[in-house]
Amino acid sequence: MSGDAERADHSKRAGGGPGEQRLDKWLWYARLTKSRTQAAALVSEGRVRVNRERTDKPSQTVRPGDVVTATVNRTVRILRVVGFVERRGPAAEAAAIYEELTPAADQTKARLSGADGAGCGMEAFADPRTHAEREPGSGRPTKRERREIDRLKNSSE
Repeated sequence: MSGDAERADHSKRAGGGPGEQRLDKWLWYARLTKSRTQAAALVSEGRVRVNRERTDKPSQTVRPGDVVTATVNRTVRILRVVGFVERRGPAAEAAAIYEELTPAADQTKARLSGADGAGCGMEAFADPRTHAEREPGSGRPTKRERREIDRLKNSSE
């Protein structure tokens, strides 16, 4: 096999054609994950579907019009592939390669939990304080509430 033919064969397997791209690269370029390794792990763990079919191969190719469903940090994102980029650029550039199909209620829930629904990849940095918020009197007491309870119990003795 000549060098050119070998490169062409490799590009077919790795999704290097003009109208397609590797799934892990596309997820990384779209800023769903912070690294390409994380994108590959997301796919390998089975948390990504392409056109409603679960895939576990990071090398699977995506084409314009494909619908990618990914579960990232307990948030389901539904994206339609619109195009590709050659490098991982700013969030505005990343948002141009997909169309957000996630229902508005899910996007609102993601924003309230501290995840950015705009696709800038900041889902991993959700505000930890939002997880501690709860209605008073529901669930286990917080450390502050336990101390107050202990003070009340000790003052009555």
